[in-house]
Amino acid sequence: MINFRRRGETPPPEQVSFNAAACLAAISRFFGTRKTARAKQAAGSYSYEGVPSDGAIPKPFLGGRSSLGAGLSSTLRAFRNFLEMTRQTIFTGKTRPGDDYAAPRSELMGFLSSCRQIFWAMAIFSGVSNILMLTGSFFMLQVYDRVLPSRSVPTLIALLALAILLYLFQSGLDLIRTRIGARMGRHLDETLGGRVFDAVLRLPLKTRGDGDGLQPVRDLDQVRNFLASGGPSALFDMPWMPIYLGICFLFHFWIGVTALVGALFLVAITMLTEVRSQGPAKASARFAVMRNSVASEGRRNAEALHAMGMRRLAAERWQEANQKYLAANEAASDVASGLGGLSKMFRTVLQSVVLAVGAYLVINQESTAGIIIAGSILTARALAPVELAIANWKGFVGARQSGQRLEHLLKLLPKEEELLPLPAPVETIAMDHVYVNAPASDRVVLHDVSFRLRKGDGLGIIGPSGSGKSSLVRALVGVWPQMRGKITLDNAALGQWSSELLGKHVGYLPQDVELFDGSIAVNIARFDPNANPKAVLAAARAAGAHDLILSFPDGYGTKIGEGGMALSAGQRQRIGLARAFYGDPFLVVLDEPTSNLDADGEAAFTEAILNVRRRNGIVVVIAHRPKALDGVDHVLVIAEGKVQSFGRKEDVLTKVLRTAPPLKVVGDRG
Repeated sequence: MINFRRRGETPPPEQVSFNAAACLAAISRFFGTRKTARAKQAAGSYSYEGVPSDGAIPKPFLGGRSSLGAGLSSTLRAFRNFLEMTRQTIFTGKTRPGDDYAAPRSELMGFLSSCRQIFWAMAIFSGVSNILMLTGSFFMLQVYDRVLPSRSVPTLIALLALAILLYLFQSGLDLIRTRIGARMGRHLDETLGGRVFDAVLRLPLKTRGDGDGLQPVRDLDQVRNFLASGGPSALFDMPWMPIYLGICFLFHFWIGVTALVGALFLVAITMLTEVRSQGPAKASARFAVMRNSVASEGRRNAEALHAMGMRRLAAERWQEANQKYLAANEAASDVASGLGGLSKMFRTVLQSVVLAVGAYLVINQESTAGIIIAGSILTARALAPVELAIANWKGFVGARQSGQRLEHLLKLLPKEEELLPLPAPVETIAMDHVYVNAPASDRVVLHDVSFRLRKGDGLGIIGPSGSGKSSLVRALVGVWPQMRGKITLDNAALGQWSSELLGKHVGYLPQDVELFDGSIAVNIARFDPNANPKAVLAAARAAGAHDLILSFPDGYGTKIGEGGMALSAGQRQRIGLARAFYGDPFLVVLDEPTSNLDADGEAAFTEAILNVRRRNGIVVVIAHRPKALDGVDHVLVIAEGKVQSFGRKEDVLTKVLRTAPPLKVVGDRG
């Protein structure tokens, strides 16, 4: 109970004789039995130890003020109901006892729902930590109102020891809470990292993504870093602000009013921060993607930029994109720092106002000196979560936008269903009235394409530039989905095969051969950790690349890629061809495989095609040179996305030679 007396009045004996044991007992009771609650739900109501089930607060705790006690009791009951509804909504998906459990809206929300026990742990630690935050206020209150009037050194030592112990306990809880956030961020990455990376690989096949295509990975980093920062702690501390304000009202009505006005002002600043920061944050993210895209393009075309003197112009393009990013990022930072500085200044001013109000109350003998310091500390603590939220608002907005982009990405590219493994294909590959459009485009690039190949067949595809040759083989291996029609492998549509299992039966050489960081042997073996060395050697010999690889300093162990040996276009094509032949796949699809080969390489290539056909495989080749057709027995002529002719090689070529251009055997990349 808080007692007030006039200046110069001698404290009553019962207040002076306050020894160390009584101090320890009193504060222990306050932070112990009154704050250790056992919540249990019975007949729709909760009962706590030390608090009646009807929510009434004991009079000794309220200091004898019945009207204030009744108001605080109602406030605590309403706040308790609010917390229960919030808990049900966030962690169980229920808003009323009769509601059914709601399914997660997305994989990200499903992850957060699976972490509800972690959130509960953080909420409990936050609650205990916030209770311990009262240590400073009550320590100052006891020092000014009991220690100084009684001049009791043992009491001061006991209070100081207890305060230090509680502060150590609080710092330990804060450390645990921070580590929980960091571990949850890591758990998020481990849970969704593989899905996000898989989506990054699948996204170019669905849309024409902006930038370097790695924005989803950066979005995941953004969400993980926010979880490991102080942002979530501020959100968990926010519900304690009304409790601190209620205690301020217990100290004195006008101290509570002052703290409440300050809290409302800071909440208004928080809402203003939310409104003002959304636009600049989105613009900053958009321009960052543009800047990274320009840099990635320049890196890929470094040789052309240097050879044609375009480096300065490329640098100007990057500078233009970078200036837009810097301007947007500066605008976002200005909003966050400006409103953050305003909130910090107001909080400092508010502490002085609280001190002034407390001093006025002491002058009018309505309060004690301890209330001045304790009220100032408690007011600062009540407003600290709001100020911390404002300081972390930029990170919160960024994490929220990243989370929304991840949700959209994972919904656009759902997890592939587990399919029944089919037996290895051994008979046919066929297209039946297939229409194909390019990703993120309505333009149809293939019209009503039909053909059928049997085991041992070889098909050469010819046509002018831009006729749809590459589009056809991309659809044939399942890279581009068809709009209409059906592509079957042994009468099973490609959609019935999982991409991983289908890839074991397909060898594919794209137009532009890209190799990965690692050794040559690892690239040929397609990163298979259980690769058979004999199969690697056989694939290299089939592609005519064995002697080439042995000429390198480390042979098959030669490192290529970043920091490794630089290979010419012809060398990359030879190794890419060996990768396509690895594992003796049933279907081998090669897009202009002889464009960088010499005469000896072309002869070896023809022999490799014949070997695939001899083992009852199927070969499809886009012919860039007439020599590439030596190993095939069927030819398909395509123009403007439509099949002009298909049949035996001799019959089709005879027909082509009788027609006028633009149909030619020799052509540019199409």
